[in-house]
Amino acid sequence: MEQSIRTQPPGPRRRPPAGPAAEAAVPGPAAPPESRLRQPRLRSASGVRPAPPKPRLRLPLQLGAREHPRSGRPARLTAVGTGVLALAGTVLLAAVDRLLFDGLGILFGVGYLLVCFQLAVRVRFADLAAAPISGPIAFAAALIAFGPVASPGVTGQVVALASGLAMRAEWLFGGTGLAAVIVAARFVAQRRLRRSRTGG
Repeated sequence: MEQSIRTQPPGPRRRPPAGPAAEAAVPGPAAPPESRLRQPRLRSASGVRPAPPKPRLRLPLQLGAREHPRSGRPARLTAVGTGVLALAGTVLLAAVDRLLFDGLGILFGVGYLLVCFQLAVRVRFADLAAAPISGPIAFAAALIAFGPVASPGVTGQVVALASGLAMRAEWLFGGTGLAAVIVAARFVAQRRLRRSRTGG
């Protein structure tokens, strides 16, 4: 630098010529931020481009489970679902009792009580009346399917059904009464809960 200053002749310094060369030398406007973002990343001093950060994996199932925890309540049944469950459970118990003990005895009666209990507990509030109605219908269907028949024909079926209901009346009234009591208790509890919420 000192040598170039010394060798420069005295007098006013020359200005750079105006023209296309000067315009090319003038720096342009700064690049917008979007273009800066699109520019490739600079390599490190070692010449190796750093690896991009790995995205964290989110678990939507776990988040959903935290936001909506399980209440533990049994699934509610509609009127149709109550009838299907009563028929399937009672007929299945009658078939097992007939296969094991060659008749409808204690196993069928105790199973009918359990079925009526499940119906009364699992039926939804809008279809509470379906629980004590579906039980006796399923009981009669099981007797028709697996009960003893004295004589063939429609008359024999009716007589066998009547005798079967009379011989097992304690199981029939016990299961139906259990379902009716549970349904009535649920109805009263639900009415009280609604009154407490409304303040009436």
